[in-house]
Amino acid sequence: MVLALATARTSGLNGVMTTPAAASGHDAARPCTRVGADELDPADPTPGMSRQVALDTTGMWSGTVDTQGGALSGWHHHGEHETTLYVVAGTMRLESGPDGQDVVEAVAGDFLHVPAHAVHRESNPSETPSRAVIVRCGSGTPTVNVDGPAPA
Repeated sequence: MVLALATARTSGLNGVMTTPAAASGHDAARPCTRVGADELDPADPTPGMSRQVALDTTGMWSGTVDTQGGALSGWHHHGEHETTLYVVAGTMRLESGPDGQDVVEAVAGDFLHVPAHAVHRESNPSETPSRAVIVRCGSGTPTVNVDGPAPA
């Protein structure tokens, strides 16, 4: 563990910036902002899911997704976007891969990763609603609904 920590510190993986923001060409005086829960807007619909967007900037989309207990979304992908989900409540199941045969489940506290262009569908196998926070990095249309899973 100590060796791993020492390696992380020397390689810059400890979250500390080593280049001043001004030197990187960014506005160091730009203020941080807040988006309140009551300020989220409805977002790109997929049957069986309710998404809300908090921020949609050049290169990043963030928001939430709510899935009712027992619900199953339609098949879709997120184009050029790499997507990370953090499950806040409930259970989320993702089906992906050839014919949708690769299945992962996550519960509150877990992270899920959806690669760019990965056709998948989400479900909530429990009886209680699930909620996840979504962050997508990329450009273009954030959700593309399709007719079925990726072919085998």
